[in-house]
Amino acid sequence: MLCHVASSAESQNFNASVDEALILKRKAEDITSSLNGRCIYLVGMMGSGKTTVGKILSEVLGYSFFDSDKLVEQAVGVPSVAQIFKEYSEAFFRDNGSEVLRDLSKMHRLVVATGGGAVIRPVNWKYMQQGITVWLDVPLEALARRIAAVGTASRPLLHQEPGDPYTKAFVRLSTLSEERGEAYANADARVCLQTIAAKQGHDDVSSLTPTAIAVEALIRIESFLTGKASVGRLSYLQG
Repeated sequence: MLCHVASSAESQNFNASVDEALILKRKAEDITSSLNGRCIYLVGMMGSGKTTVGKILSEVLGYSFFDSDKLVEQAVGVPSVAQIFKEYSEAFFRDNGSEVLRDLSKMHRLVVATGGGAVIRPVNWKYMQQGITVWLDVPLEALARRIAAVGTASRPLLHQEPGDPYTKAFVRLSTLSEERGEAYANADARVCLQTIAAKQGHDDVSSLTPTAIAVEALIRIESFLTGKASVGRLSYLQG
């Protein structure tokens, strides 16, 4: 009996995955002409899944994928953001990040996973507004769990916080969220994981698949392209 139940559950999960993949493909086909080759910039806090979701979007849209932090590491010749912070400075890293976004903004048919702090510089919005910005909005508790699970060593902004990995991550993420919340809200499209989870009957966003999040991203992009999404450019971007 237990084996039958397990088999049934596995079958349901497989069918759900197939359904999500088909929906993703169809939604990508729906918006391809409206996108017209415009780049997609994913913004959001560290650990929000920008790279994972970005790769899915790039594949289904036939776009190229870039991680802006990785491009900075390659340009500087240093293997990690944490090491760039240590050997140079945060300002040096941010300057190089802006240069990367400037160069990418001249291109087409890209999905770009930006660094968590890219939104704090108005000049970066100037570059990203050449395409479409999508905010992956993830609850702080979920972000802290994700980061704690893999460790904080690669996250230079978390090094100074005391406590266990989860507490360290949550405290710092809370501060960063307050500092950056208004900037993130200027994105053309917002993908709220809590909303997706509620629609699918999940209590926790960790139950969501990256494909489901990518589907929602395409839905939100379509709403923006068809003028159904309200876009409020705050004074933050005018500085």
